[in-house]
Amino acid sequence: MRRDIFQAIADPVRREIIELLAEDPLTINAVAEKFDVSRPAISKHLKILKECEVIEFHRKGRERFCIIKPKTLIPAFVWIEQYEGLWKTKLDSFEKYLNKLQSEISKP
Repeated sequence: MRRDIFQAIADPVRREIIELLAEDPLTINAVAEKFDVSRPAISKHLKILKECEVIEFHRKGRERFCIIKPKTLIPAFVWIEQYEGLWKTKLDSFEKYLNKLQSEISKP
């Protein structure tokens, strides 16, 4: 099965793994220790991230380190960026609506 970056970031656990690895490369065990899910579940998430080419594994001695490949995240950022203006407009409109409601509630 061909996987893409959107499958990688679709799951909240995988997004957290990406955040962790953005700070420092970690061993598979170190990644697994950060979560309250089973080691096999973390291994499955790491496998998907590798298939999506978001991470790669490097062996150092007996340990396998997970290293992020940040350039593979660019297509997701580009896609999300095109909607930034729309989201900002909608959020600004919502904020104005909430402020209007708040002022109406505050009136004696």
